Amino acid sequence: MPDYPKLLATFRQYGDWLDKLGISNVGALNDAIIADRAQEVVLVSEALHEQRIAEIAAYIAALSRHLRIILISGPSSSGKTTFSKRLSIQLLALGVSPFPLEMDNYFVDRDLTPKDEDGSYDFESFDALNRERLSNDLLQLIAGKKILMPRYNFRTGKSEDGDEIQLKPGQMIIIEGIHGLNPAIIQGIPAEQTFRIYVSALTQLNLDRHNRVSTTDTRLIRRIVRDARERGYTAQMTIQRWESVRRGEKRNIFPFQENADVMFNSALVYEVSALKPLVEPLLRQVPFGTPEYVEAKRLLSFLEWFLPLNPNLVPDNSILREFVGTSSLSKFKLWHTSAE
Repeated sequence: MPDYPKLLATFRQYGDWLDKLGISNVGALNDAIIADRAQEVVLVSEALHEQRIAEIAAYIAALSRHLRIILISGPSSSGKTTFSKRLSIQLLALGVSPFPLEMDNYFVDRDLTPKDEDGSYDFESFDALNRERLSNDLLQLIAGKKILMPRYNFRTGKSEDGDEIQLKPGQMIIIEGIHGLNPAIIQGIPAEQTFRIYVSALTQLNLDRHNRVSTTDTRLIRRIVRDARERGYTAQMTIQRWESVRRGEKRNIFPFQENADVMFNSALVYEVSALKPLVEPLLRQVPFGTPEYVEAKRLLSFLEWFLPLNPNLVPDNSILREFVGTSSLSKFKLWHTSAE
């Protein structure tokens, strides 16, 4: 087995958080809910998240004299978007103004997109990105030059011309995308000018001493709730796509996770209890006799261990709001102006 020192350290930090909360397993979480301590658990969990995000922002700010690019990556449903926004807010509070660059705008035209084992377009493939243009644009921006950004049209599947952009002196770029930790994603930029962050929901809240909670299950439950709310997908449709998502993660994300300069654990000790009342009705609608029914029944059996927690207790800026909805950060945007 390979060594994963950074990942192990992140798990240990989460274990320390559980110790501070006095919650070592699901039984202790249920006891806290019964004792009317749910709000306390939520607020302390969120405070620990904010503390860690502030630490990462301070670390970046200390390196800001020579740091030019922040790359954020992680598997599906890890809360990368909310994390990026909360990190940006913390950086702004420290006087650092990051420039947001969307990696999705660097997709190659659809007819050039590789296909997966099922013959479908594989948008998670490393070759689905125009890496040469991305590297060249970043080098030009870092050199203080104006560039014409691409804008990917998802309806037509074509790359179009976007805004003309020029960075302010000393401004750093923040990029979120699944390939952010792959060293081949950008070429020609010195390693000391880049900072890589790995975000994942690495839960350590176990059922008991012998039965652990899968971090993948937590992310799948998050995704079922979000897909139903945002895209109108049934739980059956999300479960159906999950294996393909997992395949892409194993190929494009997990092999590079130790390349991260820092890791952020987006798991929240109370989240399964808060997601339970939202996801159970969706899972019960999966038709009997379908391949997805077995997985839905397994998840329902898993959820029986947890007492429900009112989702309204989730703070408006929580990473969990990315999945349950009504996040106060949904419309937050780092504004930038086109070059004069």
